[in-house]
Parts: sequence; structure tokens; C-alpha cells
Amino acid sequence: MRNLTAEIEKWQGQGKSIAQATVVHVWGSAPRPLGSRMAISSDGDIAGSVSGGCVEGAVVEVARTVIDSGVPKLVRFDVTNDEAWSVGLTCGGVLEVFIAALDSGSEAQQALESELASDRISTLATIVDGPGAGNQLLIRGDGSRRGDLGSPDLNTWAIWAAAHDLPDGAAGRRKIETRNGEVAPKEGPYEVIDVFLEAKAPRPKLIIIGAVHVAIPLVSFAKTMGFRTIVVDPRSAFATEERFAHADEILVKWPEEAFAEIGINATTSVAVLSHDLKIDVPALRAALGSPARYVGALGSKKTQAKRVAALQDDGVADEQIARIHSPIGLDIGGRRAEEIALSVIAEVVAASHGRA
Repeated sequence: MRNLTAEIEKWQGQGKSIAQATVVHVWGSAPRPLGSRMAISSDGDIAGSVSGGCVEGAVVEVARTVIDSGVPKLVRFDVTNDEAWSVGLTCGGVLEVFIAALDSGSEAQQALESELASDRISTLATIVDGPGAGNQLLIRGDGSRRGDLGSPDLNTWAIWAAAHDLPDGAAGRRKIETRNGEVAPKEGPYEVIDVFLEAKAPRPKLIIIGAVHVAIPLVSFAKTMGFRTIVVDPRSAFATEERFAHADEILVKWPEEAFAEIGINATTSVAVLSHDLKIDVPALRAALGSPARYVGALGSKKTQAKRVAALQDDGVADEQIARIHSPIGLDIGGRRAEEIALSVIAEVVAASHGRA
């Protein structure tokens, strides 16, 4: 959703109607995960993707009918082995896509945009099949809600499911038996409502220590990969808006002070690039004492040895020091700033998937 916002806002400004397609089920070889989205305008413009390319054309055609009728559709695509091979997959599979007109005035959509922009935890519940298809409820991290699935009982169930039945950042389908809006009625007849739940976790953070030249392309790569980028450097001559206008945040502060303000969790990565012991060592000391999933430091073996000695003098345990990825980045043989930045973001992404 975040990567579609700019295009959607542009189309809305041009007065175009918009449909949104969401992957709500996959089986077999799937190039895009659950929750992947594609926006389609009434003029046939597209943004995003729901597959490797094998069903996009069909989705656009269905989206046109949805825009014209206002009636959402749940569409199932059986991708053959031959079709899968043509887009680079090894085998076929099943893909289900929910296509609905995008109502920017709906309570749930407005709340979702606000939560995403603020990087807050939330869960979006959407009825994708059955009575009330298209109804949405946005549940914030504090339990408050916006929107309506169609009945107080359904809303209450969704709030419970968001808190107890869905891990952060996960997505899944739930089929609910209802009767006159009552969930799990004791007496029939009942109807089945199919609800797609998406947990919207905050963007993972990449904290870059040192507003050096390598940091400029690193911010660009990290933002493309969906990271919230924060550049930290106590040297105001380096950490400027002119050099880092594309960063989400610039903090002209010493690392320990900045870390306390930012907050570090298990989805945070720290890249120490300053190559200045006065900045590097405090940054590493604070990062190693945090739950950050990745800590890397730029520099030669000689520079790293000096940092290790300083950290040991500060009482940092050897097992913590061993967490440092140094020299930082995957070894791709590059020397230019852009190549170093590419190697760093590649290693950060590998660490996020447990592969570093």
C-alpha cells in the first residue's frame, strides 16, 4: 500500500476512478506474497503488482468492470506450468485476488493511510466474499477502530482476531459463520463470510551512523526496499537537508542520544559508516546492547581491530562484539560508493531473512 500511495494520489488529483487488487490467497509457486497490491485507474494506468506478470492483464480487465459497477469481485486464477515458466517461475499455482473500487472517503481507508504514514501498528479486516463483500474495518494498535464490517458482533470478532489470531506483519483468511450479523450462531440457517486480515507492521528501520558519501546511495536503496531511513551524525556540516533530502529523518546528535530518541527493536538495522572512532565506538556500544537484528561497520581490518579494543575496554562482551558485520556488506568486489551501498543493503536484507 505504501508504494502505491503516490500514484493513487496523482490519479485522484486527475479525477480518475480507481480499483485496488489485493492478493488474498496463494498456493504453489507465488512470486508475490499475501497482501500484495495493484492499483488500476479508470484510464487503465497500473501501479504495483499481484503476480510476476501472468495475470496482470486479466486483473486490469476485471478492475474495469468493478470500477463501472462498483461491485467488488473475488477472482481465482489457475496459473499453468507453461504460464509460470514464461514469467520465471518453476511451476504453476493458484492465485486469488480481491478487486474492489478504492473509496478514499471511507473511514477505514482514511485511517489506514494515517497509520501507514505514521508507521504505527494496525490491522485491516476486509470481507472478500459473502454478505457485505468490500466492507472494511481498521483496528489500531491501541484497539480503537474505524470503519464497519456490517455488525457489532463482526467488528468485535475482528478486534479479537487482530489481537490474538494474527502475528505482526502477517496476513490470512478466516471464514466466519454468521446469522443476522451474529458470529457463530447457535441456530441456523447461517451464512459464511470470508474475511481477509492483514497486520500492518511499522516499516523496519535502517539507522545510518555517519552522513558520509556512501550513506547517500544507501538511503536510496534502503527506501526502495521499504526501510524507514534515519541518518545520524553529530557533525552538522555532513548531516544536511541538501545532502539527505531523501532520508526520512536526519538527527544531528551523538549516537547514544539518537538511539534513545529513535528506539531500537528486533526489526532495526544499524550501519556504522562514519569511520571515526569517536562516533563509531559509542554507536556500536549502544547498538550491540540493543535488540537490533543487524549491526555492521565500515572499515578495514585494522580499523575494526581498534574498535574492538575500544569496545573491550568499555566492558562490551566478546559475544556481543562478534555480532558486528565487518567489513560491512556482502563481498561483491565493488569500490564505488554506490557499489558499497548496494553491498550493505544486500547484507541487511539477507539478515532480515536469516541468511546473513
